[in-house]
Amino acid sequence: MDRTVAGIILAGGQSRRMGGGDKPLLSLGKVRLLDHVAARLKPQVAILGLNANGDPARFAAMELPVLKDTVPGYAGPLVGILTGLEWATKQTGCQWLVSAAGDTPFFPDDLVERLVAAAHDRPGAIAVASSDGRWHPTFALWPLGQREPLRHFLVDEDNRRVSAFIERHGYVAVEFPMIEAGGQRIDPFFNVNTPDDLAEAERLLQSLWP
Repeated sequence: MDRTVAGIILAGGQSRRMGGGDKPLLSLGKVRLLDHVAARLKPQVAILGLNANGDPARFAAMELPVLKDTVPGYAGPLVGILTGLEWATKQTGCQWLVSAAGDTPFFPDDLVERLVAAAHDRPGAIAVASSDGRWHPTFALWPLGQREPLRHFLVDEDNRRVSAFIERHGYVAVEFPMIEAGGQRIDPFFNVNTPDDLAEAERLLQSLWP
């Protein structure tokens, strides 16, 4: 656990490709998709919150603070990150926020450790996860000082692209290895967007933990 890092799980989307509803509450193995994400991130951070809209009671079993978007209109994951930054600023001792997508159940259990190590070498930079040479901008470590520039980017410029904000404000990419299991290479940031992805996640789950 890093006591200087707050964590936010991004679960505020509308899940259109899954047919709507709460995609992170779908079952994966014996628990919900969101449970896999929380179990991986919670041991890595000082405090963990969940960004989600609508009735928070449906997440009561998580025993996590549920943080509604602070910018209305379902403007995407960047609003969830801003919401997390504004919340984390109020948490004693926190210097950074790490974000994680609520539909990505296999991400590394050393995510925060490696992102923080990279950020220490680049003060003020956003540390963003990468695998197989490809960015995963919803998995990033954000200095709390980015909250005002991010609100300006979202509200005043009406720009919702996570990667565009990261590129503008300085970043370091942190490469994570692919997972080797069952004779195949699995992207640790594999995410569930469609029913077919969920079926694939079930298969991967069995390969990783038979």
